[in-house]
Amino acid sequence: IERALALLKLEPRELMRRDEAEYRSAGADDTALSHQALIEFMHRYPVLIQRPVVFAGDAARIGRPPEAVLEIL
Repeated sequence: IERALALLKLEPRELMRRDEAEYRSAGADDTALSHQALIEFMHRYPVLIQRPVVFAGDAARIGRPPEAVLEIL
């Protein structure tokens, strides 16, 4: 997850699916959570991660829309 965030140049919340029920029910919506705490939420609840994330060499893109990955392939 750390590598994905670095390659995507995103903060943890930007990679999270905030509309999922788990986001609120698990407490991931707490604005006081640290970078590391949000990553731990993504480990614990993989459904919270935007997907697909496509990796090619030293680049990554979220595959929504699918055309977004074409620039790294």
